Amino acid sequence: MYLGRYSYNLDDKGRLAIPAKLRSGGEEEEWVLAQGLDHCLFLYPRSEWGEVSARIQALAANRSAARRFARILFAGAVEVALDRQGRVNIPAHLRQWASLEREAVVIGVGRRIEIWDSKSWQDYTATADYEEAAEKLADLEF
Repeated sequence: MYLGRYSYNLDDKGRLAIPAKLRSGGEEEEWVLAQGLDHCLFLYPRSEWGEVSARIQALAANRSAARRFARILFAGAVEVALDRQGRVNIPAHLRQWASLEREAVVIGVGRRIEIWDSKSWQDYTATADYEEAAEKLADLEF
């Protein structure tokens, strides 16, 4: 399970360090980086991506929203590997999607890692109502 929030800078080549705490526990050599929701990036270990991929492909192909979502997600996704310093190279099309220029926030979100532009993350957390979201998820119990 991935937890926590970390701030890092992208280097001039578009590489971003993934925190050691998020890399440990399952030293995956292969990862999948994809367009996330809310204009962030999703980073999945290859094993978890297989499960996510299967659930998406099981959606009804006769529903336009399912087709649209699958097309955009899979077309933008790339297989990546961390280098020896634990960095991931983020392709230009994904940096553009997430408005990543220099400062980034890397967060653990349970079964995935999200990568946010620092300003986008600040804006999101300033406007997201945590309690309201919990109330809307009526079946969520702690």
